[in-house]
Amino acid sequence: MTAAPRPLQLWVDADACPNVIKDILFRAAERRQVICTLVANQFIPVGKAPWLKSIQVPSGFDVADDRIVELIQPGDLAITADIPLAAKVVEKGAFALNPRGTFYTAENIRQRLTMRNFMEELRSNGVQTGGPATFSQQDRTAFANALDRFLAQHLK
Repeated sequence: MTAAPRPLQLWVDADACPNVIKDILFRAAERRQVICTLVANQFIPVGKAPWLKSIQVPSGFDVADDRIVELIQPGDLAITADIPLAAKVVEKGAFALNPRGTFYTAENIRQRLTMRNFMEELRSNGVQTGGPATFSQQDRTAFANALDRFLAQHLK
């Protein structure tokens, strides 16, 4: 006898996730009653709702990322701006969405990793590359819309 498939879960790379995105995730998890787990190297309170969870990992390079990769299952959704983490998530058959509302896919992740590595190399050689654009209302809206579409499609 085969066990019933586990329901979709949301995994949040929470150390650098903007609070406004966490708020959107909390509301979506409550509305859809889908488990949303924040993973960070500090404790992040999530209240008492049974579908909101927080996992604190030890400090260290990629410890939270490694925990997400360990726990995520095919079909789950990771929220992260970390491109190497997104690549590992996609490789496991899960989905990855960045806080600006763009999905990382098998089709685009290699190109994004290449660009990230190129920019990192420039910075390590002293080239000023600037940082990401300021998080905007448009980014927030794009994320909320992408999340809603994903949940509507994958939670039937």
